[in-house]
Amino acid sequence: MIGSNESEFEENVEKVENIDLVFGGGKYGVEAIEYLLSRNRSFIVVDVDTKCLAVKNYSLQRVPIRDVEKLKLRRGEVEGYFVEGGIFEALKIIEELKPEHVFPTAPIHLSAALIQEKFKLNPWFEGIDSVLPGLPAKVIVSVGRGSIVVTYNRDYECQPNCSAPDRCPVTGILKPAPMYRMLEFAAPKGFILQSHQLKPGIGALKGNELELLIKWAYGKNELIVGTACRCHGVITALRK
Repeated sequence: MIGSNESEFEENVEKVENIDLVFGGGKYGVEAIEYLLSRNRSFIVVDVDTKCLAVKNYSLQRVPIRDVEKLKLRRGEVEGYFVEGGIFEALKIIEELKPEHVFPTAPIHLSAALIQEKFKLNPWFEGIDSVLPGLPAKVIVSVGRGSIVVTYNRDYECQPNCSAPDRCPVTGILKPAPMYRMLEFAAPKGFILQSHQLKPGIGALKGNELELLIKWAYGKNELIVGTACRCHGVITALRK
């Protein structure tokens, strides 16, 4: 259980089900962990830093990536695990454990990185040019290296724990559409994942939607992947 340093798996166990993945053990990873603990959810944290904030704040069971498929849960207990690693390890966990939710709390475009790792793709710099005409200039934060970052609140700090209403409480701007719909409009042939708000300030990807993304990407030599919540997003072009 959380708070235990045990590394051995007990006899009274069952196969991992309904576990969640937190990618990144920093400040936002800790916020995701607090949310999961409040919901009595077991989880696994992936981070390259074995001294990250999540490890410092919680007694997580450290698991080598080779043993992930053997993970078991003690019946009736909430378990927290830690795997040292990055995209490769996250992809393996998603494919083998099929987490219900994936919390992308590290500063990378996780959805695109998973596809890039899975199918050995490279950034497609010219591909992102086809997306730009479909996006209003006022939502664009940056363009480069095959990606576009967008937001409805470009110039100010967001309110903590914002519920993402239709009218931004900071700028006063009425959003013409949720950002994930904006990206679908700009890249109709791409795959846009929605970051679902689980509570104000906490969003996650659905594991089954990531599985659909992987199936969709199979065999494609050129593709566009986006991830967005109601307010912010990123879209990336990849190719063989």
